[in-house]
Amino acid sequence: MDIEVEAVEAVEDEAVPEGVDAAEYVLYGGKGGVGKTTMAAATALASARDDTATLVVSTDPAHSLSDTLETDIPAEPARIREEIPLYAAEIDPDAAVGEGPFDSEGGFGGMGGLGQLLGGGQGPMAGEGGPLGGEDADPLSGPMPGMDEAAAMRMLLQYMDDERFDRVIIDTAPTGHTLRLLELPELMDSMLGRILTLRQRLSGMFEGLGGMFGGDDDQQEEPDLEDLDVMRERIERLRAVLRDPARTDFRIVMVPEELSVWESQRLLDRLEGFGIPVGTVVVNRVMQDLADVADVEADWFVMPDLDDCEFCQRRWEVQQGALSEAQDLFRGHDVKRVPLFADEVRGEKLLRIVAACLE
Repeated sequence: MDIEVEAVEAVEDEAVPEGVDAAEYVLYGGKGGVGKTTMAAATALASARDDTATLVVSTDPAHSLSDTLETDIPAEPARIREEIPLYAAEIDPDAAVGEGPFDSEGGFGGMGGLGQLLGGGQGPMAGEGGPLGGEDADPLSGPMPGMDEAAAMRMLLQYMDDERFDRVIIDTAPTGHTLRLLELPELMDSMLGRILTLRQRLSGMFEGLGGMFGGDDDQQEEPDLEDLDVMRERIERLRAVLRDPARTDFRIVMVPEELSVWESQRLLDRLEGFGIPVGTVVVNRVMQDLADVADVEADWFVMPDLDDCEFCQRRWEVQQGALSEAQDLFRGHDVKRVPLFADEVRGEKLLRIVAACLE
């Protein structure tokens, strides 16, 4: 049976929220393809509508934020709406890796690159020839893991200090990448701590090591302990912010299917292990009427035919089972439902409706 769907021409301002009740930092995470970008874009639009300077950032290498907001979004934060203070950025991990403290050539504080210092076949701790090499090489040797997440983490550290933004909303990469991103502060803190300890123990031996750690006969410069300390402090600050429920809300997005529920439960367990607060769980693409999930009435909303369509009925049965399981598993969290739209959710009109469902 064909269903004729009319395009949404307008959404009344009074039908959608102006502003959001959200933390200073909001991160949307979950399995790929569940609608994280849609939720992040909708939340950012609603946040900026009450004159809150809001930055929405995508750290997913497969960017779709530009498509969702129907505007070109640069790699660095830029204002994308004239009438409201909405800023956006799509981080390009490949480009960002070559900048700042994670650069394998330039480097942080003139130290020849943290990536080079930690390994990658060039630094003093790299490979079998380095002081940490050999068959039982120290974990500090070899290429630095998670360089794309490192780039995203560097950006987050930068945005935390940006006075232009009162709220930052992050559209994270799919679950596995997100977990690597959240593991990075612990990894970096451990590595930097061990570097500082090693440097302090060897501080009186540098000249006798024949320039291994820098000097007149070596192009590499000696790592700056003060710079490393600054970096440790910033990583510790980021970790504290991510663990502060008054400042950060990690929102898990899922679809009403059993596999998605299980994936979301695993993500919740991992986040709790990191001490990251999860305040909201969003169930997207639910086959319910808009009026059942949000205080919004729209005569244009097209519902699946649950009376005469056998396919719709069977899918709704599957969804009901998943929704019931999600309510049990995520008890104590604020579970929000966003309906399945007949139209692809892109553009401000439909995003404002999604924002109403998240209130």
